[in-house]
Amino acid sequence: MLSHCRSLFLAALVALGLPAASSAKVVGMNVIAKPLTRERIAALPKKQQKAWLEYLERSEKQKAIDKQTLADEQKAAGNTSPKHASGGRGMFALRGDHPAEWWTGDEALKDAHNIITWQVADGGWSKNIDMVTKPRAQGDLYDANNENRFPDLADFDKPVDPGWHYIATLDNDSTWMQIRFLARVATALLAAHRDADATPICASVQRGVEYLLDSEYPNGGWPQVWPLEGGYHDAITINDDAMTHAVEILHDVAEGAPDYKFLPAAMVKRAGPAAQRGIDCLLKLQITENGVKTAWAQQYDALTLEPTSARNYEMASLTSDESFPVVQFFMSLPNPTPAEVAAVHAACAWFAKVEIFGFRFGSGNFMADRSSPGGRKLVAVEGTGPIWARYYQIGTDKPIFGDRDKTIHDDVNELSLERRNGYSWYNTEGVAVLNEYKTWAQGHPQ
Repeated sequence: MLSHCRSLFLAALVALGLPAASSAKVVGMNVIAKPLTRERIAALPKKQQKAWLEYLERSEKQKAIDKQTLADEQKAAGNTSPKHASGGRGMFALRGDHPAEWWTGDEALKDAHNIITWQVADGGWSKNIDMVTKPRAQGDLYDANNENRFPDLADFDKPVDPGWHYIATLDNDSTWMQIRFLARVATALLAAHRDADATPICASVQRGVEYLLDSEYPNGGWPQVWPLEGGYHDAITINDDAMTHAVEILHDVAEGAPDYKFLPAAMVKRAGPAAQRGIDCLLKLQITENGVKTAWAQQYDALTLEPTSARNYEMASLTSDESFPVVQFFMSLPNPTPAEVAAVHAACAWFAKVEIFGFRFGSGNFMADRSSPGGRKLVAVEGTGPIWARYYQIGTDKPIFGDRDKTIHDDVNELSLERRNGYSWYNTEGVAVLNEYKTWAQGHPQ
């Protein structure tokens, strides 16, 4: 009887695309992503090269301006020992669920003015910093120490320039969130006829939107870091909803959303085509398997648009986690095109296809799991689900998992304890997305 139950259990694992414990194995090695270079641009068709070379030159010029601006500030302030920012996300303070009166209060103004001090000359912001508690001291660095805690000589995340890393970026809810927060404060102040208070905040928002316009690739994608840093940071980045939020903000600007009405008409005019290029790129990036559209990868090569890797444990693959917000963005459009409607239907069909029942990752108590000897593991629990793996192998739709040593596994339980505990290998966000889709689909049939 026990043997029969085990056979059924193993069969269920295989049916779900999950490995049976006895067959778990390393299924590949992660390969480093290619940066955007002049050499690679020279291999493009002649008619494409001009726009890409202009983009690369604009990036290099802006990086030089950013560095010189900081150096000039350090000299003026006499800051000979510039410090990194203290680490911390600090993003909860930038949430949008404050009462209406909060947005014109002292706390909102303090937060806004502090955030502006962290803005880089290019208009963006770095990441992993509490930007609201206190301002950046004149001449101090724009960033926290974002270097990998587990470096090796061949680390995919090894910075090209350790002194200029993730400046500025859309990673980890950066730049887009500051733009959205500051736009809300500026709009509230203008409505209260406090134009003098609003003026520097409006200017900061304008610089932030300019950053999104300047950093967009000629094909409509966005890198993770701009000015370009090299490495996988040059890849078109869906991860952390980076590109999705860039498109959202430019779309809101172009459509005259309430929080952006103070922006100049010339910028609004530029935002429309930029947002449309982003939408067209997102549609093009949706991965096709056997002639059927599915979902999106976490990042793509900027020139070839092929799915690519990021960090050592983030391989080219289909990803549920980042695909959910892309679909929600398309569902939020008031008048979606046939192509956008088709993309939503296809992605949601794929979400339903790869959902996993009867398993749970960890006990549900994350901190307890992290301190336990065995850490988080995928375990069979009858009646649970659905959950989704973060990554699925392109072509097979089987869950896959990466480790710091660049090995790719078909069983999350085979990962090192550090990576098993330290990454979001499974999620439940698809439940809300598929529920939203049920309502949306009634008004947008296939």
